Parts: sequence; structure tokens; C-alpha cells
Amino acid sequence: MNQPVPLSSLEEGQEALVGTLCAAGSIRRRLRDLGLTDGARVICLQKSPCGDPTAYLIRGAVIALRRQDASTILMKGVKAHGADDAIHRNSRA
Repeated sequence: MNQPVPLSSLEEGQEALVGTLCAAGSIRRRLRDLGLTDGARVICLQKSPCGDPTAYLIRGAVIALRRQDASTILMKGVKAHGADDAIHRNSRA
């Protein structure tokens, strides 16, 4: 079915659920503190012109992650989604 993919591979407007954190140590703890826990919904909002960092919507907050860190987060259930719609829907909550 749906193979896990790194968060860094999501394109603008795509959303997915956090599956596995492959990071270790302090970066793993920091990612979890940012809300990247099993099953959390993440939407890729915008990639910088150079591709690094990328802005993601995570639990109502916009978080920028470097490609190196985002590649340690495996996502499941990737689907296309309107990034602008996500921001507006979240702002009404």
C-alpha cells in the first residue's frame, strides 16, 4: 500500500501523518517537542527557493525544518492538499 516516505520528500500542498522518527538523541527530543509524534498531521506549506529549509504546518504552528532533520521523519498516508486551505481552516479553529 502506502510506503513510508521521508518528510523532506513532501511537495508543497501535500499532507501526511507522522509514522516513525529515525532521529536519535537531542534532535529526536526536539522534534517530539515540536509536535512530531506518531499520527500527527503535517502539511508542507512552502519550500525556500534553495529548497532548505521547508515550512510545515504541525499542530497549528508553522515550523521550518532543515532537509537533514526532515529526512529523519518517516511519513505515512501522503495525500495532496491545498496549503492555503489548511492555513485558513487552522486560523478559524
